[in-house]
Amino acid sequence: MSIWWSILLVVLLAYAILAMALFFMQSSFLYSPVGQVPYNPADINLPFEQVVFETEDRLKLSAWYIPAEKADFTVLFCHGNGGNMTHRLDTINILNELGLNCFIFDYRGYGASEGKPSEAGTYRDAKAAYNWLTKNKKINPEKIILFGRSLGGSIAAYLTTKVDAKALVIESSFTSYVDIGKKFYPYMPVRLAAIYSYPTIDYVRNIHLPLLIIHSRNDEVIPFEFGLRLYDAANEPKEFVEISGTHNDGFLFSGEIYRNAWSNWLEFLKKYKPAAKPILRRIS
Repeated sequence: MSIWWSILLVVLLAYAILAMALFFMQSSFLYSPVGQVPYNPADINLPFEQVVFETEDRLKLSAWYIPAEKADFTVLFCHGNGGNMTHRLDTINILNELGLNCFIFDYRGYGASEGKPSEAGTYRDAKAAYNWLTKNKKINPEKIILFGRSLGGSIAAYLTTKVDAKALVIESSFTSYVDIGKKFYPYMPVRLAAIYSYPTIDYVRNIHLPLLIIHSRNDEVIPFEFGLRLYDAANEPKEFVEISGTHNDGFLFSGEIYRNAWSNWLEFLKKYKPAAKPILRRIS
């Protein structure tokens, strides 16, 4: 019996150590910023404007504004949790070829942006980026498409509940931070230990703008089921597009499928008119 008690104690100790490690390493798991920005859109022959704007808590963030000829819409791009803007040049090029202006920014602590990333901070960063577009560039909210990939999908969804825009695109994102934690660590008390929320599915339920969700069935980081659950929770009008490839290269691997999804969505948006809100009259 003493041997079994010893084994049990070793197992419990190992579990406790792992739980503590996961708890204190949450920030490094969620945010993987890179400070160096060795490339910019000029390296892929795209004209761009280097932008620095300020958040409500007085941090200076770095961004690029990449115009496209005769653009109908401007995309506010919230990128994922790793790297920085430099690692999104392929996506920027695709958006440009689709005839879309693109405004991409680095969250606090990413690239040349000041500060340290946090959940509330990333929300402030996205709101400040939106304010720059609408106030400094004077872009009509009806011409803005909010776009988020991976972690950026949750941030863009949050922003959509706070501002006016034409539409939202969520690519390769999750339903919530807790849900993704439970998926990969089902034996851990994730809900109790989680210090982040990013409840994308709650934001989606409160969005009444056109929504496009793109997700790869082969996504090894954020499983395909999360994209389906977001779609099921969303209000109309909505569309789901399945692509192929891994979490980080699905948009490239899928090639024309990905581009056509965007192209068809843009044609829909050009014609889309939201239903008129009912006029409420008081009955005397």
